[in-house]
Order: sequence, then C-alpha cells, then structure tokens
Amino acid sequence: MGYLSSMFSGLARSLLFKKGKNNGRDSGARGAAEAMAKVAKKNDMILRSSGIVNVDGSNNFASVFSKRGEKGVNQDCCIVWEEFGCQEDMMFCGIFDGHGPWGHFVAKQIRETMPPSLLCSWQETLGQTSIDLDSDLESDKKRHRFNIWKDSYIRTCAAIDHELEQHRRIDSFYSGTTALSIVRQGELIFIANVGDSRAVLATTLDDGSLTPVQLTVDFKPSLPQEEERIIQSNGRVFCLEDEPGVQRVWQPDGETPGLAMSRAFGDYCLKDFGLISVPEVSHRNITSKDQFVVLATDGVWDVISNQEAVQIVGSTADRAKAAKLLVECAAQAWKRKRRGIAMDDISAICLFFHSNSPLSESQQVHPISVATPK
Repeated sequence: MGYLSSMFSGLARSLLFKKGKNNGRDSGARGAAEAMAKVAKKNDMILRSSGIVNVDGSNNFASVFSKRGEKGVNQDCCIVWEEFGCQEDMMFCGIFDGHGPWGHFVAKQIRETMPPSLLCSWQETLGQTSIDLDSDLESDKKRHRFNIWKDSYIRTCAAIDHELEQHRRIDSFYSGTTALSIVRQGELIFIANVGDSRAVLATTLDDGSLTPVQLTVDFKPSLPQEEERIIQSNGRVFCLEDEPGVQRVWQPDGETPGLAMSRAFGDYCLKDFGLISVPEVSHRNITSKDQFVVLATDGVWDVISNQEAVQIVGSTADRAKAAKLLVECAAQAWKRKRRGIAMDDISAICLFFHSNSPLSESQQVHPISVATPK
C-alpha cells in the first residue's frame, strides 16, 4: 500500500513541475489508479455489494444495501472505496441506476471506470493548478479544493461517457445510467450528481432532533432549466396519458425513448437533443452536528421523503443494518403507495461521519447475503 501511495504522490509532484505543458490523460496514471483499485479490493477496502465498510482507525462507517425490483434484473449497483487513491483521509461512495435493455451493463461499466478516471483527473488538475500554500484563509483553501474536485469531476464525466460510447460490447444507444457519488476528504465532502438519484444529509438541531438537508437536485425533464435546454436542442418533453405528471424526454420524431431524467451516461439516442452527462458538483464542510448522508436511487425517493429517510436511518440501533432497513421500508411503501405498479430497484448507501463506540463487527468489510426475491 505504501508503495502505491508514494507512486501516486510522485505522479502529483511530477505534474506540478510540468505545469504549463500539455499533460493529457496519461495512460500510466490510469494504470496506477486501476492498480490501486486492485490493491484496495485485495485489502478489503472496496465494497461492490450489499454489506458494510468499516476500516480500523477510520471515522467512516458505510452501510450498503440493494434490492431487486419487479422489472427484471437489478440495474442498480454501488461502490464504496475507503482510503480512496491510497489517501488515508479520503473515501469514495457511488450509486448508479441503470435503465434500458443494457442498463445493468452500463451502470456497472460507469461504476468501474469513474473512480480510477476521477483519480487521474484529480491528480492532473492538481498539477495544473497553482496552489497558494501561504494562504492563511481557511475559506480560500476550501474553495480551492472544491474547484479542483469540480473540474476533475467534469473532465471525468466527459471522458467516461465518451469511452462508453466507443465500447464495443455494450450497446448504450437506448440504455444508460445515473451516477451519484461523494468524495470525503478530511472534513469536506464533494458531491457530484448526474441523473435523479439523491443525496440527503442528516444534521442535528439544537433540540437534538435530526433534520434532512438535500444536497442534490433530482434532474428531471420537468425542471425549467432542463426543459429549456432540451427544447432548444429540438428534443421534446411531455407526459403520456396514462402517466400524468411524469415528464419524459423524447426525440423530435417518433415515440422513443421516453426518458424520465434529463441527465445520464449513455442514451446516445438523445445526446443530440438536450440530454447531457454534465454533473452538478457541490461541497459541504462536515461539522460535529452532521451525522450521516444517505445516497439512494429513485426507488427510495419515489416513496420515502427526506425526513422519513433520516428518521429511519437515525433510529437504527445497528448502523450495519441502516441501509437494509431503509430499503426494506421503501419496499413496503411501494406496496402501500404504488399498488398495481411494478416496484423499482431500490438501493442505498448510508455513510456515517463519526465513529461510535466499538461495534461487535470488527472486520473491515462484511458482505450481506441477499435473498433472491420470489
């Protein structure tokens, strides 16, 4: 682990000295990032299934759970990477919601390509940015960090969407995926969202109660700025007669594809008509009052409110079961609120910021066996 950390740190230093030159996307850097992912997996630092991530000495505790809906194969997938890029103070969490005939392949492809590509972009951006190490203003340092991550995310999303389009074994013309991710770096979190998954923070009020803070925007075609961009690109936005209130994106002619989101990876049938894969990037400083953040696909948010999600997770005695409890509550809500409608795939990541008293689960990663729905 130390060797790879030194290797990546050396890469960052070399990029700093090369500032002003045309660095491009270095294949060696991508290879180093992919090698780190393999080492992290071997050392139980990466989780790609339902379970928990709890590394000794870390304040982070992540609970992950995914449940297949009633529409076929589960097209949701997740990833949690502790010590992201061999940096002890960094963690990456991502949740992806595929759609279309090849949606499950698209979601997994973006899950695998986004973290290493983001590491490369981050290192390149560090090398191309002037850093004022003498600045005493903490606000300037935070703003500088945010600008680096924002630029890195924008470059990454453009690159991996282009790579997906060129992929020879995945047909993503009528298939795509959302992507919601968070990078925790020390006491800062950086959030990037493409699509209609959502991140909700739970923070403590003065009376001790938990209140939700929505960190992302659900990028639906009904949003005025999204609809305007689509219409200006000759796309169409309207509801079907049997789905009043559900705005979808359509090609200029014909009745395809009817996409219920305005941003996504893939879906190249709509990329000329207003659909984009540009992420919204934001950040937040974690305080002692901030307890956890929930990243979940729309299978949760279609039937569970922000306040309900915070209450469900916050009331869980065993943090290891937090994501599973939230997902199961959403599944029950689907049966009550959406009778006659096939349940969507439901997935969630609950990332706790502060270490509690030692838990009985002492290992770093504990996969949870998920019963196949009947």
